[in-house]
Amino acid sequence: MSKQPAATSETFREIFDFFDAPVMQVDCGQRCKKLNDGVPVCCDTTNAVPIMQKPEYALLRSRSDLWHPFRPVDAATRAIVAGLHHTCKAVECKGHTQCERENRSLACRAFPFFPYFTARKKIAGLTYSWIFEDRCWVVANLKRVEQPFITECLRAYDVLFRDDPLERDTLVDHSASMRRVYTRKGRAVPVIGPNREFLFDLPRGGGLKRVSQKEFTDTVKSYVDTGQWD
Repeated sequence: MSKQPAATSETFREIFDFFDAPVMQVDCGQRCKKLNDGVPVCCDTTNAVPIMQKPEYALLRSRSDLWHPFRPVDAATRAIVAGLHHTCKAVECKGHTQCERENRSLACRAFPFFPYFTARKKIAGLTYSWIFEDRCWVVANLKRVEQPFITECLRAYDVLFRDDPLERDTLVDHSASMRRVYTRKGRAVPVIGPNREFLFDLPRGGGLKRVSQKEFTDTVKSYVDTGQWD
């Protein structure tokens, strides 16, 4: 049986060499931390435990001491670590006050976004991790997402999928899970297209629909009004 292709440290080195565009022109961490006891949500392991592929971790450890293994603090985080695929590692950094932008992980650079696959397994653009819908300032202000970020993020995942098809399969499944969650709530999945189009993947197989920025923003706002709207 042939070995499944997998990402290597060189895969992540290639990605990090070009993927550095900010999500938007404002510092979302500064806006977000005011609502989370002074710590941006994406930098808080009580909200999300960072997970890396082991080759990504090896590369970043060779460049800096920013990252170290995550130490579980309760039953929930112990379960997360215990349930990881053998190719992955739970990690944490020194914290948002000591961030080294050039040594951020792929997940850090992309947060809160991931490539969204339609039911036909085609990438429509970027959507957000829905579990952060009620607490991420970026989700509350999607109209501010910049084109360079969209382009670089999608390109980064193209490189990852090229070397590691299982990552593509994982996000195909993740996208399908989001559709199921949103369909149960009668919602369309919000997607920002490759050219910054505003799209909805309509529930129950309705397909992609292009909408105005205002309709997109107003609809997403109706999902969860967190008080973060700018």
